Amino acid sequence: MNKATALIDEIFQALTNMLRYAARLIGRMSPPALLGAALILAFLVSILPLALVLFVAFMLIKLAVGACVISTRRQRATPHKDVE
Repeated sequence: MNKATALIDEIFQALTNMLRYAARLIGRMSPPALLGAALILAFLVSILPLALVLFVAFMLIKLAVGACVISTRRQRATPHKDVE
């Protein structure tokens, strides 16, 4: 249990150090650089996940249509025997 607590403390320390570094970096940025960073962050947070979701959705649709086409072609290729 002591190792888990030490690990959590270390993770917390790393996160707080990272946030302090980011705050100092943002404080030193010029307004154009800050605007550029905000635009890049907005792109990463909003547009990129949307593009990934749409890619996965269209890929699933493509796989479903492909499975239907392959199934139809296999049914046409195998001759049906008529039972008399």
